[in-house]
Amino acid sequence: MALRIVASRPDPAIVRLPWRTPLEDWPSPPVVPLPRGLSRHVVRIVRLGEQTYAVKETQEDIAFREYRLLRDLQRMGLPSVVPQGVVAGREDDSGEPLPAALLTRHLQFSLPYRSLFAHGLGAESIPSLIDALVVLLVRLHLAGFFWGDVSLSNVLFRRSAGEFAAYLVDAETGELHESIGDRMREHDITIGCENIFAELMDLSASGAVSQPVDGLAVVEQLRSRYDALWRELTDVEEFGSGELWRIEQRIEHLNDLGFDVDELDIVTDLGGDSVRIQPKVVEAGHHRRELQSLTGMTVEDNQARRLLNDLASFTAHHDLGREDRHLVAARWVQRVYEPIMAMVPPEARGKLEPAEVFHEILEHRWYLSEAAGHEVDIFETARSYIDHHLASRPDEVVTGEE
Repeated sequence: MALRIVASRPDPAIVRLPWRTPLEDWPSPPVVPLPRGLSRHVVRIVRLGEQTYAVKETQEDIAFREYRLLRDLQRMGLPSVVPQGVVAGREDDSGEPLPAALLTRHLQFSLPYRSLFAHGLGAESIPSLIDALVVLLVRLHLAGFFWGDVSLSNVLFRRSAGEFAAYLVDAETGELHESIGDRMREHDITIGCENIFAELMDLSASGAVSQPVDGLAVVEQLRSRYDALWRELTDVEEFGSGELWRIEQRIEHLNDLGFDVDELDIVTDLGGDSVRIQPKVVEAGHHRRELQSLTGMTVEDNQARRLLNDLASFTAHHDLGREDRHLVAARWVQRVYEPIMAMVPPEARGKLEPAEVFHEILEHRWYLSEAAGHEVDIFETARSYIDHHLASRPDEVVTGEE
């Protein structure tokens, strides 16, 4: 049987991988010892030159279906791993068939939830992980995606200004529809509650967290946070014609939550005395798009919010409020952001992504200033943080030295 490789962005090095060997027996290299989540399939992380991929063995039809579904999610701008390709027609040296393989790109600065706890995360951070998962689930549902297997194990987490951003990893059970109804959403939430409760109990039993984990409280948080966010993004709001300012208020509130309103359904009665509004199309990433338009930087939304706040402080401190925002942003990047990033030594640049380092420096500045009784210089703060905090953190990025 001929080996068949279907790839969206072909990497010639993929052909050289040991496809005639079962994945669980692949050697190192190309396998690298990076954290990976729990899976019902055999999964390995491999490095090919400067690229790193996750390889998963599965049935051929399932591999192609998940590959195409992940491509659809990417085209829709939804947070998921990037599919690289499918390898089918595999046989071992004796001619026996081997499972097909799905390749996805390794998501830089991301970790499975178990690895986050292995890196020092405590039980007090579980609500932040659940919040990130809720945002991901709501975004998927708004786009018409039925997940079918919501769990912490099927997600990768990236740090985002002290919080987390969640990315879908496993779409094997997913379905993409024009829209999904309440019953499908409720099914996803119920499955998520069951899976996450079991995962947290297992995590607690393993000793990975020192404090007790209240699994029932966590799954209740998942359900209540999901319901609250869904209502915020979709509910109909009615008011009198003299309160049109509430349209702008609704949009600003959604912006504060990190969402842009791309389409708003506005209906008035025949006499024009009452107005009904409902967001029809909402898109996450309000702050990251604003920061990107000002600076060209692409970061997580919470990180963008924090950087925009520092940019606003810089603008006010130098009385630049009447100048063009793009020019002020360029000045802030040149005078503050880039010089601070240049202070991070090469050996520490794989510990956190730059925007997260900047956020933590701002947090460190607050503590130093409170202790000193006055605002501490940002560059003095950066030196203190890099020397006393960043240096001791574990790496969270794939480096060329691994």
